[in-house]
Amino acid sequence: MKIDELLHRALQLQELSVEEGVFLFENASTAELMHVAHQLRQHHVPNDVVTWIIDRNSNTTNVCIANCKFCNFYRRPGHEESYTTSIEEYKQKIDELFQFGGRQLLLQGGHHPDLGLNFYVDLFKELKALYPELKLHALGPPEIAHITKLEQSTHIEVLSALKEAGLDSLPGAGAEILSDRVRRLISKGKCGGQEWLDIMHAAHKVDLTTSATMMFGHIETNEERMDHLVRIREVQAKKPAGAKGFIAFIPWPFQDEDTILKRIKRARNTCTGDEYVRMIAMSRIMLPNITNIQASWLTVGKQVAQMCLHAGANDFGSIMIEENVVSAAGARFRFTADGIQEAIREAGFRPQLRTQEYEYRALPEGMVNQELDRKEMIVD
Repeated sequence: MKIDELLHRALQLQELSVEEGVFLFENASTAELMHVAHQLRQHHVPNDVVTWIIDRNSNTTNVCIANCKFCNFYRRPGHEESYTTSIEEYKQKIDELFQFGGRQLLLQGGHHPDLGLNFYVDLFKELKALYPELKLHALGPPEIAHITKLEQSTHIEVLSALKEAGLDSLPGAGAEILSDRVRRLISKGKCGGQEWLDIMHAAHKVDLTTSATMMFGHIETNEERMDHLVRIREVQAKKPAGAKGFIAFIPWPFQDEDTILKRIKRARNTCTGDEYVRMIAMSRIMLPNITNIQASWLTVGKQVAQMCLHAGANDFGSIMIEENVVSAAGARFRFTADGIQEAIREAGFRPQLRTQEYEYRALPEGMVNQELDRKEMIVD
């Protein structure tokens, strides 16, 4: 294999194999990967715009029986710190979200043994009745798998019921690494890699827009990283005509602070800024059928994320008015609306507020830009 030949094929939007992706990642220079990935970004999104969104990442419950070894957020059933969010608490959170100019609630939680389909259907219907303009970007494949198991139903039936109740789009949560070798070691209680992919394909069949993710930098190999990208690319290729499928891909490095995975498996986040930039570039190169690549400033910080905008990324994600899960494992960076726009400008691009569907929207008039109380915001 030759680096220049593989990069030339990538520029022709040809699909590279797992082995070819590993070879490029391990042998091409960062400058070479960045250059090609940026050209591909210009092919998919031919402008100098970098998008961002205002949303709130809230949790239905912290009760979970999946027992993921990288998660500090969950509590076992019956724990004194366990909770299920009430409607009054949602109303406070959504009112604040609207005050900040946001319209999307990224709503996720744990694998609660007692919360089945009716709970989520009723919750989504009530939230949409109270806030008709609210967009619900909610749950994720592991939660869909859990609900399906509780109901002894099918993925299609569960997703269809949730969509009818108000689900607007499905996040790419719980992908981690789609290798079952890795998943058995770090997240044994979650669905396997193939079921994660099957659920996403089912979501595309019922015309739910989705995103895809990867949490890397723990116990996976480079081959498993590239296999992860190829399998996502294959599911995207199967989406029905007219469906958006995976509208974006978001990779981030494992956050290891105080996690069981770090203590027991001795897995540490050794991902450098350079490695993260290279993974963003490889994501763009390996995923020619996914339009948007997002840099995770929450986990890598402003300067590395800015570099990613020259390495294939065209999106800066959300200011995240609230985020509890990744932050509980050590993510400490944060942005206000003004801050995220200024960071994009500093990198040489024009910031553009968007929706989850990557539609442009104007900055809301009178948008509040101050931080929430620190007790409320356990974030970045």
